[in-house]
Amino acid sequence: MNRRPRPNTNNNTNYNIKGGFWLYGQHAVQAALLNRKRQKMRLVATSDAYETVTSKLEMPLKTGHEIVERPVLDQICGKEAVHQGIALHVMPLGSASIEDMLEREGPILMLDQVTDPRNIGAILRSAVAFGAAGVILQDRHSPDESGVMAKAASGGLDTIPIMRAVNLSRELTKLKEAGLWAVGLDAHGNLLNGADFVKRRVVLVLGAEGAGIRQLTKKNCDEIASLRMTGDIDSLNVSVAGAIALYEITRHFF
Repeated sequence: MNRRPRPNTNNNTNYNIKGGFWLYGQHAVQAALLNRKRQKMRLVATSDAYETVTSKLEMPLKTGHEIVERPVLDQICGKEAVHQGIALHVMPLGSASIEDMLEREGPILMLDQVTDPRNIGAILRSAVAFGAAGVILQDRHSPDESGVMAKAASGGLDTIPIMRAVNLSRELTKLKEAGLWAVGLDAHGNLLNGADFVKRRVVLVLGAEGAGIRQLTKKNCDEIASLRMTGDIDSLNVSVAGAIALYEITRHFF
């Protein structure tokens, strides 16, 4: 009979890190452990969370780990973080490429100066759910990977290719040259109709809340589309709008 691992009671353990970051939450940690491209440094978990996550892995855990009590996780992640009893110290992933995304099926998302890590994480989660091929972020105006982003993505941060681009318009041109149809989401566009894209592969462009898509990026889109909304509110959070648009674009393919 296997004995449950005992928690470390050494209060002098140093959990401050140099380089990388702590991601947390069972889905986020599990996805990172399964991602061969992710450099994993140290796993810290309660005994229950450790057993739950490692039981779902496809191979034995090779990352050094430590069993602790929940207050240690509060110290690492912050008391407000919903860490679910587990955290993993990782290094950031390298940027994917346009070629990585073109090799996969599904639409591609482009985020034009979306800066909230929770919104980006939620968009990554929707992108995985609706079979997107990848997500392109603007390098200078997007937050770095973080535990907050990974938790909101619920595993999406380690599941879908993510590219950081210096010039979005240039990458949009490359995608159009590869045969993709660029659709910018804006409140003043024509009604988005998924049936129009049955024979087209789409790159969906989402802008920051308030400012929306920048004019230069919008100019390079093939069309500007909006969502059908019949209530008194005429705009949605960018992650919600992105999820609805992805559903509309992909629902005719299934």
